Amino acid sequence: MAKTYLWIEDRKGKASYTFWTSFMEQLCPHVIVESKKNNSELVKAVKALQDAENKYIIVFDNSFDNLQIVMEQKYLKKYADEKKNVFLLDIICFEYILLEFKELIEWIYASEDEFLEKRAGMIEARHKLVQALQNDNLDYKEIQEIVKYDKNIEEHNIEQLTARLLFDLTRNTGFEVSKGVLGECWIRSCCEWEKRQEDDICGLDNSKLSVLEKMKRIYAGSSLKTQFPKVGLEVVA
Repeated sequence: MAKTYLWIEDRKGKASYTFWTSFMEQLCPHVIVESKKNNSELVKAVKALQDAENKYIIVFDNSFDNLQIVMEQKYLKKYADEKKNVFLLDIICFEYILLEFKELIEWIYASEDEFLEKRAGMIEARHKLVQALQNDNLDYKEIQEIVKYDKNIEEHNIEQLTARLLFDLTRNTGFEVSKGVLGECWIRSCCEWEKRQEDDICGLDNSKLSVLEKMKRIYAGSSLKTQFPKVGLEVVA
């Protein structure tokens, strides 16, 4: 029987690798996740692929204002188009999946959380960024709320902005996301966070979700719901 592989550029141990392995284990357990260490090695792997029997889904960041990524993506698409069993998953980056997730703010903050006030500017910047990109407005650096959040916006690309904004929104919570760490609350059932303190109350404190239910809701509340069918990935109901 033919196998299905998900190839990603992030190394084992990185937040992205942790997310994809956990996500696929829950929703597409037949898919084998493999790291190719970095973008360049991922492109090389697709170019060199000789296997025509198995299926390969490629996760390559669509950081549309990063020139190096755009050039590598151009070659990747060329090599993928030459093979009938290679499909490209169209996402901006791993961090953007979580940033655009519809229930993000409701999950990470309790209804009376002081962070809702202290991080109001970040929350609004996130709203405006997601809204712009969902409407295919790529001129996000012109949006007042985003410029106010990131004073050096012209020096950053979409992947850098997304990663920073997601980290700032989630830091000091069980959902904290950095390049190297994915908060346990994303990949564990409620509440299995080993470092939880007595005053650590999130938006899920009263609803207690299993890790499977969390992954289902991330899928349904992000662009993965539209992108997975395009590459022939079926999610376990």
